[in-house]
Amino acid sequence: MTGPREMFESREGEIRLEQDPATMPADGGVVFIGRIASPWTTRESCPKNMRAAREAGQPAVLTIDAPYRDGLRGLERASHVIVLSWLQHAPRNLIVQKPRHAADAKGVFGLRSPARPNPIGLHVARLVGLDIGTGRVDLDAIDVLDGTPVIDIKPYFASTDAIAEATVEGRDER
Repeated sequence: MTGPREMFESREGEIRLEQDPATMPADGGVVFIGRIASPWTTRESCPKNMRAAREAGQPAVLTIDAPYRDGLRGLERASHVIVLSWLQHAPRNLIVQKPRHAADAKGVFGLRSPARPNPIGLHVARLVGLDIGTGRVDLDAIDVLDGTPVIDIKPYFASTDAIAEATVEGRDER
């Protein structure tokens, strides 16, 4: 039987780690604080980034588990939030990747691909609604599969998080 991580085909120039980080003892204790409900149920249908997710016009909902709901207090002040997610279907042992659209292979830390030693997703989304009592956080869009675990939520501060002069030379979108 093939698991979700094995569904990622290898491409020329890619390098895998000798030991899959998914099989190694954890260095820290990460807990999931909730789940994401999105319209995306397959890797093929899921947008590749937040811009594509917004263009699709499909909203998303985070449901924060009861013990963590008080942590949502004050979040309503933010127009946008940063959501950290655990991309549980991504392979963790791919250290050099060759994206379909790229001419050359690149190290995982030079890409935004979900395949990485710790598959943590970073999503900046517009906060549409918030119900602390039910733990419901409505977002304008999200670029993850339905059921993806949430690690953390933070308010987005344009004054400190936006860097107008930031660039990536020869940028690819993935």
